[in-house]
Amino acid sequence: MQINDKSENKAYFANEQRYSNMTYNRTGKSGVLLPALSLGLWHNFGFIDNIQNGREILRTAFDLGITHFDLANNYGPPYGSAEENFGTILKTDFKSYRDELFIATKAGYDMWPGPYGNLGSRKYLIASLDQSLKRMALDYVDIFYHHRPDPETPLEETMGALADIVRQGKALYVGISNYKPKETAEAAKILKNLNVPFILHQARYSMFDRWVEDGLLNTLNENGVGCIAFSPLAQGILTDKYIKGIPENSRASKSLTYLNTETVNENLNKIQALNALAESRGQKLSQMAIAWILRQPQVASVLIGASSANQLKENVKALDYLSFTNEELLQIENIIK
Repeated sequence: MQINDKSENKAYFANEQRYSNMTYNRTGKSGVLLPALSLGLWHNFGFIDNIQNGREILRTAFDLGITHFDLANNYGPPYGSAEENFGTILKTDFKSYRDELFIATKAGYDMWPGPYGNLGSRKYLIASLDQSLKRMALDYVDIFYHHRPDPETPLEETMGALADIVRQGKALYVGISNYKPKETAEAAKILKNLNVPFILHQARYSMFDRWVEDGLLNTLNENGVGCIAFSPLAQGILTDKYIKGIPENSRASKSLTYLNTETVNENLNKIQALNALAESRGQKLSQMAIAWILRQPQVASVLIGASSANQLKENVKALDYLSFTNEELLQIENIIK
């Protein structure tokens, strides 16, 4: 997709102070440092979206020191369009900064029709990454994930495909997403025996969704693998959007993407109590929710989405106040439970 607007020909020069204020965390036992906040392109970067808005979000992110951009083969809509738009913006704005970026993509969910466009076969993973590289006009990605476990394909086949992708130079590192603790340990063992740099597990994690605390974080720690947390705001519940109820045209009002009116109403008292605590800390609820996740030593980065550059700037302010008192942590536990 072409960028056609008045700023099309204005050259982008990144903020020279971009690394001054961002926090960078080591990813497991690897040599990789990730920004405490990373940008996910799941929403707002497809063909149905304004590409100039996406361009401004990406520019703002990099100016703030966010070096990690996270995609997947079927992000859009339509499928593949987020990668294609990202490739267009990469060419116009970030070509000279490629070596400063840590770019991710994934495969594992539905992508194309037929038996080879889904799950975890060698056929699917390698073909999907080849397509992704073409859409983004890249020679390699920094990390390639298997997006979800495949109960039918032998784990050895899936992990073997990841190993060959690294050996072919199409990815520097590999990761997995949505794997349970036992599956993660098994994958780590196979990849270690294959001498493949497995450095990240991408997992859903928020104050309202804490499954990773039930064994996964310990498993990652034991295997020297970092965690990158997605959906830190529980699809928007942990923002000030729903403090007074459900606004018109909100995601919950439309029952979109795992969020509906019932979920919000069930948690409204908790949302309001958490918001009061955040205000006492001098933060927005969203900022406190992000900081709460980053307190976990295994979490290298929190993956956030943004619909505008201003929203991104507000979320990055979470890094201004990351510490919690024991009393605050106890308050949060009591509210959540």
